[in-house]
Amino acid sequence: MTARIEAVTGRYAHLALDGKPHRLYFEEAGQGIPLLCLHTAGSDGRQFRAVLNDPDITRHYRVVAFDMPWHGKSSPPAGWEKEDYRLTAAAYTDLIMTFVRELGLVRPVVMGCSIGGRIVLNLALEHARSLRALVGLQSAAYVERYYESAWLNHAEVHGGQACGAIAYGLMSPLSPEEHRWETVWHYMQGGPGIFTGDLHFYQVDGDLRDRIGAIDTAVCPLYMLTGEYDYSASPKDTAAAAARIRGAKVTIMKDLGHFPMSENPDAFLGYLRPVLDEIRATTK
Repeated sequence: MTARIEAVTGRYAHLALDGKPHRLYFEEAGQGIPLLCLHTAGSDGRQFRAVLNDPDITRHYRVVAFDMPWHGKSSPPAGWEKEDYRLTAAAYTDLIMTFVRELGLVRPVVMGCSIGGRIVLNLALEHARSLRALVGLQSAAYVERYYESAWLNHAEVHGGQACGAIAYGLMSPLSPEEHRWETVWHYMQGGPGIFTGDLHFYQVDGDLRDRIGAIDTAVCPLYMLTGEYDYSASPKDTAAAAARIRGAKVTIMKDLGHFPMSENPDAFLGYLRPVLDEIRATTK
């Protein structure tokens, strides 16, 4: 029996972020329009395995997914033991735009989920002219804090299992069990305190409610796709944000939850392909 080898390449990029050298892991597949994929809080780029392996997408798009520093196969910078990880909107935006510039991704489409779905709104405000289009998955301008995230890094709590349990509860019960449990596994592997540090951006620093009305979709189209089973960035939250962004295109994805690209890849691709086809046909 011959092994099936995926047409996905993994490499490391050496970048300077906030004045510190970083070794950032990324995977890519395909050719054409750059499509940069941003993973959720506490996880990594493996969530986009289905997008990277979809021939209908990679025929026209160069799909790229990186692991944020401190996540997946990207290590934290030297001296990490002397600081607490806290993600901010400024640092997140700088990471994305530095990666885009250093890898020569000319006017990419940027697609992010959860914290990635939040940061695409900030990209629409600050870097619209440098981007072809934005796709926000589980995207909202703000999410009310419904638990104290600090306990996820408490000495008496198993952080990996707790993060996995939260992820499991955010998914649709209709998504295939094998994909739901793989999504959980990714969360259980996160470093101590990393999910909590990401939630600092999601729940505190990344509140965009007062600014999203300034987004101009005539400069950079914005698509917002949200799973109906998500109680974190819910359809109601997405609709509230979209109501203040003239020209935003919203799709509520039936039977999907907070991690559509990994919890039910086949169903998600059915929603994503038409969006990417439209972007390819209507933008330059």
